[in-house]
Amino acid sequence: MRFSLSTGTLFTFPLKKACAIAAEAGFDGVELIINDEFQKVSCRQLIEEVCSILPVLSIHAPFMPLDGWGSPADSLKRCVELAGICNVPLVNFHPPSWMGLEIRFMRWFYRIFDFQKEVGQGQVAVTVENMPWTGRFKINQYVLSQTEKMIEFLGERNLFLTFDCTHMGTGKTNFINDFYLFYNSGRIRNIHFSDFGYGREHLLPGRGVLPLTRFLNHLRNTGYDETLTLELSPHEFPNDELIIVETLRDILYYLRQETDRTGLDSAPVQAQSSYPLTM
Repeated sequence: MRFSLSTGTLFTFPLKKACAIAAEAGFDGVELIINDEFQKVSCRQLIEEVCSILPVLSIHAPFMPLDGWGSPADSLKRCVELAGICNVPLVNFHPPSWMGLEIRFMRWFYRIFDFQKEVGQGQVAVTVENMPWTGRFKINQYVLSQTEKMIEFLGERNLFLTFDCTHMGTGKTNFINDFYLFYNSGRIRNIHFSDFGYGREHLLPGRGVLPLTRFLNHLRNTGYDETLTLELSPHEFPNDELIIVETLRDILYYLRQETDRTGLDSAPVQAQSSYPLTM
């Protein structure tokens, strides 16, 4: 398993600085979120500069309008093109929002019959992300919000999945059964890992209510060997860069210990961390 850090975790830092912090903390690579730093620049050159710091294991297509990137479908296709040029193996995107009236994007989304062939061009794995339930009435404003319908769509349209723990946890605190349904479909290629609780998403492990240690142990037992991406809110961190690096190291140690297959015949090793971990 490879451990990646989403650059959105440190979006308060310039992109290359965020990647340098991820490298110092010991991550295998980063998930590169396409943000406003990718406007009016050579995107290829910027990605290559990031790759010189730490491998880019995935690209997250922009989830807000950016100058020069066009529609959501156009921006996804541009991300795939850049990924192919820069040898990035995976591109992730959010599905259309019915509440946001993304009608054109929705029509395009349902017209694709083979995402790996028609969008990924057989070179880049294309994944869609399961999305959260939000607001007072816990509404999921995106298409394919039901696990069974999403699994059916993924199989029919040859589309892979980035499984987001926080997003699934907003609807089902004990989300492990849904994870297994997705896992057994053979469609998971990336996992976004973070905690959820008290109405707040993308928390540090242990600051929410999700059974994250049990989830990691299940990953170990299944032999999951794709990428796990730590995706946290930057508001979880203080302004002190040294503390940020040490906290990320603690979390990475925890992730590696709880997914280490060499310890399958013995009890899981508990991480030595500066914050409580959810059991």
